[in-house]
Amino acid sequence: MNTSTVETQSPSATSATVSDEILLVQLSDGRAISVPLAWYPRLVHGTIAERNRWRLVGNGRGIHWPDLDEDISVDNLLSGKPSGESQGSLKRWLEMRSQGKNGNS
Repeated sequence: MNTSTVETQSPSATSATVSDEILLVQLSDGRAISVPLAWYPRLVHGTIAERNRWRLVGNGRGIHWPDLDEDISVDNLLSGKPSGESQGSLKRWLEMRSQGKNGNS
């Protein structure tokens, strides 16, 4: 018996938009995926300017917010996986922000 395998490649991100409630990512295959912003606490706590300053990384395999030290992969978005950051890590990051430090490690 012969088995045919088809290699599929996940789409890449082409753009991102962040509102007060959702993260909307346009994909290279024409789809758009939106997830609750609450899934990404650093984005929730970011200013509008910080949320709007993002860049594609890994040929669109992910999105990086340098001011918030946040990285989100397209694969995790497609899989429905929210941020895996621990509460302790988020708390330390928020404390650093309140002290005027950028919180980037």
